[in-house]
Amino acid sequence: MSKISGLGGRLYRGETSIEIIGRRRRWYAISAIFIMLSIAALSMQGLHLGIEFKGGSSFTVTKVGAKVDDARAAVATVGIPGESIIQTIGNDKIRVQTGALNTVQNNAVQDALAAKFSVPVESIDTQIVGPSWGKEITRKALYGLFGFLICVMLYLAMAFEPKMAVAAIAAVVHDVFITVGIYALVGFDVTPATVIGFLTILGYSLYDTVVVFDKIRENTRTITASSKSTYSQATNLAVNQTLVRSMNTSLIALLPVGSILFVGAGLLGAGTLKDLSLALFIGLAVGTYSSIFIAPPVLAQLREKEPAMQALAKRVNGRTGPVGTATPVPSVAGDRRGPRNQPKRKHRK
Repeated sequence: MSKISGLGGRLYRGETSIEIIGRRRRWYAISAIFIMLSIAALSMQGLHLGIEFKGGSSFTVTKVGAKVDDARAAVATVGIPGESIIQTIGNDKIRVQTGALNTVQNNAVQDALAAKFSVPVESIDTQIVGPSWGKEITRKALYGLFGFLICVMLYLAMAFEPKMAVAAIAAVVHDVFITVGIYALVGFDVTPATVIGFLTILGYSLYDTVVVFDKIRENTRTITASSKSTYSQATNLAVNQTLVRSMNTSLIALLPVGSILFVGAGLLGAGTLKDLSLALFIGLAVGTYSSIFIAPPVLAQLREKEPAMQALAKRVNGRTGPVGTATPVPSVAGDRRGPRNQPKRKHRK
């Protein structure tokens, strides 16, 4: 722990520096790989939407020792069209989700499950969601997402600057896209709990990004008057100064979410916890990465195109000289360490 705090102190004072802004192409390449994988997963598998979004029927049977194979065999005897999603919930429940069914098909599935597991038909918890209601839920979820992004852009533009808002939204879109791609890859159902998880990770990602941006604004407030460093160099220092804090905060946040995902969902089999915790776990990790390696480089790249920042870069590079040459030491008033004028020797006759 003392080594981490010592490293954080050296990074904050600038004694040690990790080059992040100057290697932005490397971070962009890593993100591009994950984005291409997400596109491939979405195109080949797509998202497994829950019945809350696409409509359908859900049957929950409470039976100790119930097996997925038995439920699948019972549904197969009915011969309903489409693919059914069957999963266990805890140790004594099993849930069967199907597409939209009519009344006859719905009753047939109930009877088949009741006969297979030797339970009364009345004990089977049945939920029916119409397609129109599922479309309404999907539309409202999209409205909430776009409204969230617009409000965030307006706030960041007013509180900081427009280019910081653009960089932050780019990082948020990056986080959501990769998280959705991983969701499609693992094949988890997208439920209202998943949407809640997505909105939560958006807020966390922006929180971490705003902390970094606030330090960047502090370091670059009078940068054009000092001519000591370029905007990218000042941004890199700000990211280094907040690096240890971001990593510690993210680690503390990931530990309980990981416990929910691997213990609550994996061992206890809680379906709702699984949907929520997976979105949170992936989103927190990706959001930490984007707040350090995506948002600040994008901001620096946008600001370096400004004429004032280009003129600053020329002044700084002219003062420090080309890379690999010694930096000239400015003269200091009163410094008497220069070569002394030796008195002339008188030649003896």
